[in-house]
Amino acid sequence: MELLQLQYFLAVARSEHVTEAARSLHVTQSSLSKTIQRLEEDLGVQLFDRVGRKLRLNANGSRFLRRAERALFELDQGRQELNDWRDTEPATLELAVTTASTLPAILREFRKQRPDIQFHVQMLSTQEMVTVLQRGEVDFCLTSPPMEGDEIECQIVYTDHILIAVPLGHRLANRTSVALTELKDEWFVGVKKGFGTRDLVDDICLSAGFLPNYVYEGDEPARLSMLVEAEIGIAFIPSTAKFAREQIRYLQVENDELVRDIALLWHKDRYISRAAQQFRDVVVQYFETLRALE
Repeated sequence: MELLQLQYFLAVARSEHVTEAARSLHVTQSSLSKTIQRLEEDLGVQLFDRVGRKLRLNANGSRFLRRAERALFELDQGRQELNDWRDTEPATLELAVTTASTLPAILREFRKQRPDIQFHVQMLSTQEMVTVLQRGEVDFCLTSPPMEGDEIECQIVYTDHILIAVPLGHRLANRTSVALTELKDEWFVGVKKGFGTRDLVDDICLSAGFLPNYVYEGDEPARLSMLVEAEIGIAFIPSTAKFAREQIRYLQVENDELVRDIALLWHKDRYISRAAQQFRDVVVQYFETLRALE
């Protein structure tokens, strides 16, 4: 069994399509197909069911996938650890977020300390984040709500109040606080289901006796303030995402009913380079400073 066979197997297993996998690997389809066939011959079992040009993982393939992912993950961690030991740090930190409002300030501070390190950030839904975490594909995730798992380390870094954003001419604009039950007949703008804050808000509103009536659902949280300003609807906005805008008023939710925990997550077995440790320190310090200003 060869390392290349495992790499090709993972690509096909994840896409379940030879053409897409070959494109991602920058190899020909025939070369990819022959490599998978050799792997199956070495193992003595079929790993895929062939349906036209698509390959479906069968029971054998699903069992082998877990082991192959683990083997390649450990090899990659070994390479990173040796590079760090030789003072050859990774050039890029891989990050994923479900909550991005605090990220610009965090990245700006990290870049001041480590201008030599680049970063690659993905905005993901909660389920997508679970997948990349379990595969060990990212150094850190910044998310709300926190997640638990056998392979996931979770450090809660901040408790964030969620506010109600209303346009200046709204009936509640002169208030400083509001009860959730007063919002049951309002129109809302929000992010799609699957984003942590949206799911949290829906659950808490349901416990208050209603589900928000969304007239807009998107995947760009930063756009919500503009929609509120345009009087399309009101919105649930975390305090860390609040911007000073003349045409918007932010109201507290009475009795502190609506809060979210922001957490930093990482794979327990992923090697934490010195650059990654510095990034974690920057995140923790940023939120400590934010708490001190409350």
